[in-house]
Amino acid sequence: MRPNRLERLRSICLALPEATEKEAWGDPTWRVRDRIFAMQKGNFEGGRPSVWLKAPDGAQRMLVSARPEVIFIPPYVGHKGWIGVYLDGKSIDWGELAALIEDSYRLIAPKRIAASLDAPPKRRT
Repeated sequence: MRPNRLERLRSICLALPEATEKEAWGDPTWRVRDRIFAMQKGNFEGGRPSVWLKAPDGAQRMLVSARPEVIFIPPYVGHKGWIGVYLDGKSIDWGELAALIEDSYRLIAPKRIAASLDAPPKRRT
């Protein structure tokens, strides 16, 4: 994956509350409380770089069928409802990808931490 895409992916993931990065299986993963919510992969699906994310119940099939050129069912975790998003296209919709990452984060994070995404920002006095 081109470094600028990895850096952009990293900045989206690490902007989420208590998110951390840890290498696993030779690729970066992003976690909350040591539970993976996103993992960048470069060695699957024909070597195409991608990010794997947990999808809401029932959403996997809909997402894949709507955009099979971009979204796929990844090996190993696909049977648990995860999706893969290719990162090698000419134009990545970073807003859509950020929303999918946030959905995955909300599904993985403890409820209190996930709820902090909905809280209004604290005002400085």
